[in-house]
Amino acid sequence: MMAGGVVPSMAAACSETDWRLPWDGGCRCGQVRIRISAPPLLTSACHCTGCQTMSASAFSLSVSVPEDGFAVVAGEPVVGGLHGEVRHFFCGHCKTWMFTRPPPGAAFINVRPSILDWHGWFVPFAEFWLSEKLPWAVTPAVHGFEGFPPMEQFPELIEQFAARGVCRPG
Repeated sequence: MMAGGVVPSMAAACSETDWRLPWDGGCRCGQVRIRISAPPLLTSACHCTGCQTMSASAFSLSVSVPEDGFAVVAGEPVVGGLHGEVRHFFCGHCKTWMFTRPPPGAAFINVRPSILDWHGWFVPFAEFWLSEKLPWAVTPAVHGFEGFPPMEQFPELIEQFAARGVCRPG
């Protein structure tokens, strides 16, 4: 369930078998481990200055997964970065930025794909905050938005990702 609507089904092209789930991942030191057991809804890059600062890079990357398909299986992540409705979670020991929980009711988690044990498959499908993008930062994303798109646009993005998003892991 997305805020204000229903998460579209992942379409036949993205069954759990195609995605070879579950995926495991963890922070740099290994004290916090996560598991993803549901196909991703969307992959993205965010160019906002906040993500640039937190990632110490030109943008942050996210793989959005249904909340019920995400679990912390070892360790206790801590809140860092934003502490309001949107919360960023880190390993308390090595400080790896691991995932973001959007406002309550969004029903998805944004996981940093680089924490997955195998993330070579990742390609951003959409990119956000192009208005704050560094001029040299380029991604192969199919969709781009000057800011953050309205939540009512996400069901269509999710359907398009399901139909023709990134290659499946494996």
